[in-house]
Amino acid sequence: MKANILKKALAEGKTVFGPFCKILDPAVVELAALAGFDFVIIDMEHGPYSIETVQQMVRAAEARGITPVVRVTENSETSILRVLDIGARSVQVPQISTAEDAAKVVSSSLFYPKGERGMCRYVRAGDYTAVDKAEHFGTTNESILTIIHIEGVKGLENLPAILRCEGIDVIFLGPYDLSQSCGVPGQVHHEKVVKRMEEAVALARKSGKVVGTFVETVEDAKKWEKIGVQYISYAVDTGIILNAFKNITKGLTNH
Repeated sequence: MKANILKKALAEGKTVFGPFCKILDPAVVELAALAGFDFVIIDMEHGPYSIETVQQMVRAAEARGITPVVRVTENSETSILRVLDIGARSVQVPQISTAEDAAKVVSSSLFYPKGERGMCRYVRAGDYTAVDKAEHFGTTNESILTIIHIEGVKGLENLPAILRCEGIDVIFLGPYDLSQSCGVPGQVHHEKVVKRMEEAVALARKSGKVVGTFVETVEDAKKWEKIGVQYISYAVDTGIILNAFKNITKGLTNH
C-alpha cells in the first residue's frame, strides 16, 4: 500500500497548504511542489479538466513528491471512482449538505467493509495488477483521504449529523458559496460568514475532525490556522500567476 503523506501529516496535527489548479499543464503541479506546497487541488468542478488530463497531473504530483487532491464535479459514485482508479488517493467532494450526502462519499470512496467502491484491479491505482489483489482491496482504504465541502447554511445546520459520519477525514468550509448562502455573495469577510465559519470550526474540532478552508492572502491563512484550520487551500494557480504578472508590470516603466 502506498502511504498518503497528506493524510499522515493531518493525523499528526500538522497544518498543510496547497493551491487549487485550473491550468491544464502538469508543469503547474511541479512548480507548486518546487515552491514547497504540501498538496495541489486539481479542480474538475470549476476547471476544464478531463479524466485523462487529471491522470497526467496526478503523475506529475507523484513524481515531484506533492500530494494530488482531486475535486470532483459532483457527489456521484462514478465521479469519485474514476479519480481514485487513476491513482488519486485524496478526493474532495463539493456541495455536501446532509449526513446522507457525506455517507455517500464514504460509500463511493472506500472498499468493503467501510464502503462499496467499485472493484477493479486492472487500473493505475492497483498498479495494473502488479499489486496482489488481496493487498490492493485489503489495504487501500487506509490511504484514502476523504474531504467534503460544506458550502451553504443547510450544510452548517446539519453539521452535527455530518460529523457523526464515520470515514470523513476533512470538513472543508467553502467561504464563497457560503457567502452566497448567507445573502452576501462574494463577501467572504462579512461578519455573517466569518461567524458561521468560526462556529463550524469549533464544532468540528470538538468532534475530532480536521477542518479546511480557502484563503487568498497569507494574513487570512495565518488567521484561520490560529483558529484551528489545518487544511488550507491557498488561492488558485490562475490568480497567483496573474497577481505575479501585475506586480511585475507595476514596477516597469510606463505601466
